[in-house]
Amino acid sequence: MPVSLPLTRFWGGIDARFDRIAMGVSGLCLVHCMATTLLLTVLSSAGALVHPAIHEVGLALAIGFGVLALGKGVYSHGYMMPAVVGAFGIGIMAGALSLPHGGFETFWTLVGVSIVALGHDLNRRATY
Repeated sequence: MPVSLPLTRFWGGIDARFDRIAMGVSGLCLVHCMATTLLLTVLSSAGALVHPAIHEVGLALAIGFGVLALGKGVYSHGYMMPAVVGAFGIGIMAGALSLPHGGFETFWTLVGVSIVALGHDLNRRATY
């Protein structure tokens, strides 16, 4: 069944730049997690400087970029693996939000972010 014209125009406006942006956001998340962990280790009173909502906003950005970039990839090259890898990483990130703030939350967030970045890299490579 052919794809309708509006859907084709939508996906046509999204390109590999979204994968690059998403990988950049993943890198910023890594820096944030490491810097926050270091800061909280050095200054235990610095917890008030980091608002907890940044984690929910970061997850929402990851989901948004994932849907756009990885969805475009499935549409253009037809490979599901990058989207599956990215979705797995987002799931790990979401699960990390349920852990107490600190050690294991940071570890699992870093694992999830790395897997999401891998999914975007696989998507970018499959496009070219």
